[in-house]
Amino acid sequence: MVGGKIYEPAREVDVINETDVLVVGSGPAGLAAALAAARAGVEVTLVERFGCFGGNITTVGVEGMAWYRHDRTVEADGIGREFETRAFEMGAAVPESQSNSYEIDSEGFKVVADTLVAEAGVHPMLHRMFVDPIMDGDRVSGIITESKAGREALLARRVIDATGDADVAHRAGAPTRLTPREEMMAVSVMFHLAGVDRRAFIEGVRADPHTYADWAGTGEWTVDTTGKEDDMYSPFLYKPFALAVDDGLIPADLLKTLAGTWGAVHESGELTYLNVVHMPGFDGTDPDDLTRAEMEGRQQATHAVEALRAHTRGCDRVRLRNFGMTLGVRDTRKIVGAYDMTADDVRDQGRFDDSIGIFPEFIDGYGMLVLPTTGRYYQVPLRNLVPTGVRNLLVAGRSTGGDRTAHASTRNMGCCAVMGQGAGVAAAVSLGQGVDMAEVDVDRVQAELDRQGVRLS
Repeated sequence: MVGGKIYEPAREVDVINETDVLVVGSGPAGLAAALAAARAGVEVTLVERFGCFGGNITTVGVEGMAWYRHDRTVEADGIGREFETRAFEMGAAVPESQSNSYEIDSEGFKVVADTLVAEAGVHPMLHRMFVDPIMDGDRVSGIITESKAGREALLARRVIDATGDADVAHRAGAPTRLTPREEMMAVSVMFHLAGVDRRAFIEGVRADPHTYADWAGTGEWTVDTTGKEDDMYSPFLYKPFALAVDDGLIPADLLKTLAGTWGAVHESGELTYLNVVHMPGFDGTDPDDLTRAEMEGRQQATHAVEALRAHTRGCDRVRLRNFGMTLGVRDTRKIVGAYDMTADDVRDQGRFDDSIGIFPEFIDGYGMLVLPTTGRYYQVPLRNLVPTGVRNLLVAGRSTGGDRTAHASTRNMGCCAVMGQGAGVAAAVSLGQGVDMAEVDVDRVQAELDRQGVRLS
C-alpha cells in the first residue's frame, strides 16, 4: 500500500575492503582526489556507481572542461590540467573551438581515467552505489554499498565525499542546503551527432558567427555579462530552433529550453558535446524528477536534431550518435561548510591562508556569465571542504558550501578538480600527522600540493 511502511530486518554486512582513503564518486573532483592521495603515498580506494570513471566528462558527456581559458587566464594547473593534456597525448582530445583548452573525448577519456587510476595504484571499485555511511559517533568511518553482489561494507581511515550531491555528508547527518526546485539551474541531456559535412558546417559558422551576446534573450540561456564577453566568439546554436518553430517542425514551447553550444566538429563527421537541451524545474536528488527529465530531455534532443537537419549547413544528413549515459545536473545539495564561499570571494579575488589552489574569475550559472580574460583569480580554502556536524569527512566538488554566485563558479569541473586534489592531499597528510582532516597542518598540505604542481597563489 502506498504510504505504508516496510520494516527491513537487521542484517550482517561483510567488510570487503579497508583502506587509508576512501573516495566516493569519480568525477573531476573524486578522480583528482584519488590520484592526489595515492601520489602522496597512501592507500586509496575509489568507488563509482557507473562502469567508468570521469563523472560529468564520461557519463554525461561534458567534454569542455576548461572552455573558459583565454590568453590571460590564470589557474591552478595540477591534475585538472593533466586530464586535458593526458587525454590529448592519448588521442582522446582535440583543440577546443572557443578557447585555449582541449575538447576531451568523453568515450576516450574512459580509457585515460583507467590508465591514470592504474598508474597511481588506486584500488578501483566500479558498479557500486553508495547507500549509507558507517558511523562511529559523529565520525564517518566507511560506507555501505549496494551492487550485484548485494550489500557490502568498506572501511576507511579517511573518507572523501565526491558524489556531487553531498550524499555521504547528508546521510551522515551533516547540515546541508537544497536549492529550491524552482531556483535550481537547469538540467541537461547531452548528445553527439554523426554524419556532419565538416567543411560545410564550418563555412556556415564563419558566414554567421555568434558571440556571447547572442545568449541574451534565449530562455534558460539568458545571461548578464560584464560586457567584455559580449563580442567574443561563442559556438552558439539558437537560430535553427527558432526557424524550426516558424516552420512548424518542432513545438513552439521548445524555444524556452533549446539553445546552447556545440563542442567540436571532427573530420570523421562527428559533432560532439551538443549542450542545447536545458530544462528547469527538475531536482537531481529526486528520482522521479530524474526519470521525467531523462525522458523529456531525450525527446527534446530528437526535436533539436530535426531542427539542425533542416536549418544548419552541413547537418542535413546527420544522425544521433549517442546520448550521455545520464542526465547532467548542475545544482542540488550543498554542505554548510566550516567556511562557505561568497560572491565577494569569487568576484573580488578572495585570498585565504589555507589555500589548496586557485581558480580564475569564471562564473557560469544563475543567469551570470563572466569569462576570465583579465588575469583575475581567487583562492579555494581547505575550510570550504570541511562539513559541519560530522568528522573524518571532506566534501569535494559542486556540493561544497557557498552562495549562488559562488556556486556558479565553484561548480565548474576545473574548480572541482582543484578541490579534489586538495582534499586528497589533505587526507593523506592528515594520516601522516595522525590528526583529523579539519586539523591538518596546512603548511604540509600546501607543500605537497606544490610538489604535485598546483599553483596556490
